[in-house]
Amino acid sequence: MTGDMRDDGRAADGRDARGGPEPAGGHGSTTGPRPAGGLATGSRAAGRGIARRRLGGGILALGGALALTPIPLAGAAGRGGPQAGTADGAADTGAGMESGAHRPTLRRGSAARAGLFQGPLDQLVRDAEAYLDDSPAHPWYAGAVLLAGRGGTVALHRPIGKAVRYAAYDEKTDTGVEFPADQQIAMAEDTVFDLASISKLFTSLLAVQQIERGALELEAAVASYLPDFAGGGKQDITVRHLLTHTSGFRSWIPLYEEPTREGKLRMLWEEVPASTPGSAYLYSDLNLISLQLILERITGRPLDALLRDEITAPLGMHRTRYNPPASWKPKIAATEDARPPWSGLDRGLVWGEVHDENAFGFGGVAGHAGVFSCAWDLAILARTLLNGGVYGRSRILSEESVDLLFTDFNTAFPGDEHGLGFELYQHWYMGAMATPRSAGHTGFTGTSLVLDPSTDTFLIVLGNSVHPVRSWRSGSAPRVAAANQLARAVPVRPERGRTAWFSGMASASTATLTLPALRLDSARARLECALWWDTEPTSDGLFLEASTGQDWQPVPFTTLAPGPGHRPDPQPHPAGSVTGWSGRVWHRLEADLTEWRGRDVRLRWRYATDRLYVGRGAYVDGLRVRDGLRTVFDAERPRDAVRIEATGWVPSAD
Repeated sequence: MTGDMRDDGRAADGRDARGGPEPAGGHGSTTGPRPAGGLATGSRAAGRGIARRRLGGGILALGGALALTPIPLAGAAGRGGPQAGTADGAADTGAGMESGAHRPTLRRGSAARAGLFQGPLDQLVRDAEAYLDDSPAHPWYAGAVLLAGRGGTVALHRPIGKAVRYAAYDEKTDTGVEFPADQQIAMAEDTVFDLASISKLFTSLLAVQQIERGALELEAAVASYLPDFAGGGKQDITVRHLLTHTSGFRSWIPLYEEPTREGKLRMLWEEVPASTPGSAYLYSDLNLISLQLILERITGRPLDALLRDEITAPLGMHRTRYNPPASWKPKIAATEDARPPWSGLDRGLVWGEVHDENAFGFGGVAGHAGVFSCAWDLAILARTLLNGGVYGRSRILSEESVDLLFTDFNTAFPGDEHGLGFELYQHWYMGAMATPRSAGHTGFTGTSLVLDPSTDTFLIVLGNSVHPVRSWRSGSAPRVAAANQLARAVPVRPERGRTAWFSGMASASTATLTLPALRLDSARARLECALWWDTEPTSDGLFLEASTGQDWQPVPFTTLAPGPGHRPDPQPHPAGSVTGWSGRVWHRLEADLTEWRGRDVRLRWRYATDRLYVGRGAYVDGLRVRDGLRTVFDAERPRDAVRIEATGWVPSAD
């Protein structure tokens, strides 16, 4: 089993914690659909940075579908999101995928060198350690390795807990049977983990390499490479459908029940899609197993050899491979006491071998699971992709191909954003690191990887959360907590002056920033300020409100973001609110206050969050109210600043 658990207890691949099939609900069902409007309505499309890149013979995205065009390969300009309003200030902060940018390799360094704050990184470790205890009934993991960095600097690399703690699981008492203390193994920086579904990323990268080389076509039918695949009505499934989980395959089938490879393939050939290709998103292991078979057919090489020759050897990822040798076992984190009914196979303690039943049935080498790695090696991969496909002297992908990993191909399925192989903009495990261009993946064993090109940050959380049994953990709370703290560690410099008002990042809360009562007499009264926001789309938001008594009503406003080369058009916010992602830039805001002419009015910003996930929060700077030619309030004047009532908001220099 390689799917992962969301906070509602469902597996992200449509399975429950016992491994049986569930009705298809979609990978993003817990957070609900997302609108496709502008920034004012919390668009997930806002700030994507690029149109979908043309590839090979020219592939162009049009409204969620791809059209073949004769246009040549697009250039590299315009890569990444806007950077204004963020702090780097550090000598070793890379510029992400920007064309012509410095492309760093990794070294250890301080938070300051990385352009990060140390305090949130310290809190990241404390939060992670809390999940070593019952949370709520059992530990989320026996141990973990945490790695966080920005640019070329790894500012945090910390092992916690145990790599091997339990010899077995006692289902009668729901307790773990511990090894004697002298046989338990502590986590180390170089502990190797079964990555589970993060393996899908490697298969996807290998596929994109073949697309780049012209050996594989994104829009080609899978059956054109694997004729037997057309059985069961699968003749219209394309390579793109496999990479974006829109093939119609159900989440998984027990291929391991067939003792021979031929029998397993026969099950796959005969599988009937649950939906028409391209009509729905359904995360499925079968997509990447099918992609593995294509890669092996067109290259004539097994998947493990492709991984070694095309990715891990060129990048120097020496602790990443399928089927680690027995000599590695003392440095590998144990997984589950695998026995029915919670596991499909009776294997006892799985340690040093792949946990996933289907991958085990394929001899440990499968497109959906089976790769083992350590945190530092995954950081090299993260840095390679943030560098635009190059690390040191080794290039594994072109910049244009890397763009395809970070670009949403699933615009028809809001909430299930997906690049080629990579998940995008998923707050359920990316937390406040989630942006329209943030990419990553999770693994059922307790692993996760998140890359944020907008801040050039990367986060790896490797835990052994199925040790000793898969039912002990649910959701992704440790991943979200870690991502929130790394996001908080990235500074947001005030638009002007030394400090700006910051809403904080608390969940299930309301924070208000209220101006004193002001008398407005002019027909040209207006509020001006600078605004920066990053919230969970639609669920959380920032609201501008006015009151002349007890009740508060929305105040419509417009925002203007900086743009290269020309003055951008003002964006109206008729509901008086913003939600989603502002592009990590300060926006100039103006609100018409003539409706309150001749009355005493109070204005406030209200930041409201739900209980699940948060973004980086909201910042307000340069608050000023003009009444015609008079400035009746200016937050930069000390006598006005002291009259602001802040509940939950704090002055912040970051």
